[in-house]
Amino acid sequence: MIELPADEITQLPLNAMKEQFSLSFVHMVASAAGCSIKSHATDYDGVDITVSSSAEYATYYCPEFELQLKATSQHDLLKPEHLSWTMTADRFRKLTNPKRFVPAYLGVLLLPEGDWLDQDERRLLTDSRMYWQSAADLGSIDAGASAKTVRLPRSNLFDVPQLRGIMKTIGEGGEW
Repeated sequence: MIELPADEITQLPLNAMKEQFSLSFVHMVASAAGCSIKSHATDYDGVDITVSSSAEYATYYCPEFELQLKATSQHDLLKPEHLSWTMTADRFRKLTNPKRFVPAYLGVLLLPEGDWLDQDERRLLTDSRMYWQSAADLGSIDAGASAKTVRLPRSNLFDVPQLRGIMKTIGEGGEW
């Protein structure tokens, strides 16, 4: 085995690390809520994963939704009432396409500026938090625009109770 000097150790690029951390974050919340994750081979359609439930609701059995994930450590994007996030026009249009068969959502993980994770034999902690918004509630984009800044309400914290609420809304045939 070849050992690299400490200054030559390679790791994932920062954006790839953020992507993997956001996927792991959603996996943990989904597992705790009794949901599962379906992976996509690509995110060509403007989504990264599908979150699904095995529960039976009044209207649907096994509701699911697609989720576009983003991650940032730019805390200046966090305002008193919302998290601002700028999306390219192409990604925005794919995510908000009204012809989507499965509901779509945007989730943005706000990472701490320092260490993302604290762990010992008793616990696993992160100061990260994810805000979400239904794609149907992101509005529209002007025809010639190259990007759109959207607002994810701080009240939309991606946690176990809210994930179960999303599933219940979809499962009962509610607006999405």
